[in-house]
Amino acid sequence: MVVGASARLEISRRAASERGFLAVSALLFAASAAVTIVWCGSMAAMDDMPMPGGWTMSMAWMRMPGQTWAGAAASFLGMWIVMMVAMMVPSLVPMLRRYREAVASTDATRLGRLTALVGAGYFFVWTVFGMAAYPLGVALAAIEMQRRALAHAVPIAVGVVVVIAGFFQLTAWKARHLACCREAPGRGRTLPADAGTAWRHGLRLGLHCCQCCAGLIAILLVLGVMDLRAMAVVAAAITVERLAPAGEPAARAMGVVVVGAGLFVIARAAAIG
Repeated sequence: MVVGASARLEISRRAASERGFLAVSALLFAASAAVTIVWCGSMAAMDDMPMPGGWTMSMAWMRMPGQTWAGAAASFLGMWIVMMVAMMVPSLVPMLRRYREAVASTDATRLGRLTALVGAGYFFVWTVFGMAAYPLGVALAAIEMQRRALAHAVPIAVGVVVVIAGFFQLTAWKARHLACCREAPGRGRTLPADAGTAWRHGLRLGLHCCQCCAGLIAILLVLGVMDLRAMAVVAAAITVERLAPAGEPAARAMGVVVVGAGLFVIARAAAIG
């Protein structure tokens, strides 16, 4: 009778912990999405720079009046982190739940802390990704503003990037990392309930996720990192391929659609040019 009561109490605590985890995840998603929308809205209120070839330069790669490059980089990185949280939380939650199942022997309070550490490791990887993307984007923007012929070719280059990203969706590389995102740490596997393991697990998830999403994130970067429509489409695609029962076929189907869209962009840019 005592054992049964103890087991029921533990089950109740686990259920409460699970509800708390889902509630925090929902609040984090809602808050990050709201901040992203407001931030993108404030950027959209500023006029983008018209460029040769009929396109506009995103203000994400520009300094505001009186702003230093360090301040601009910090602003971009803050925006990037919030945006990544909004985009990735829906597909991260199942990965965190699998982690929680793998360390189910620990108490609920410690499990919550370890889960947060996994999430921190995961978004640390995405933060490093943003830190690498910003100087590259700034350098390309500077070159495009200095060389008219190169700027004129940007719409076609965007289409080429989209086509490459579409073909990436069809590769074995993509399938392998997608499987890791959908299955890690694996059914029946147990993980030690310690901070070091949690942090490393988060880093692994982040690395697999970055490699899995490389094509889709490249599309977002070239179409407009502050474009809410592009952001919503990319986030939806990432979520579908992670959560759909047939994730790999869904990713391949998206790849075919993306290739077609990229070819359309190239054809339209060539016709206008």
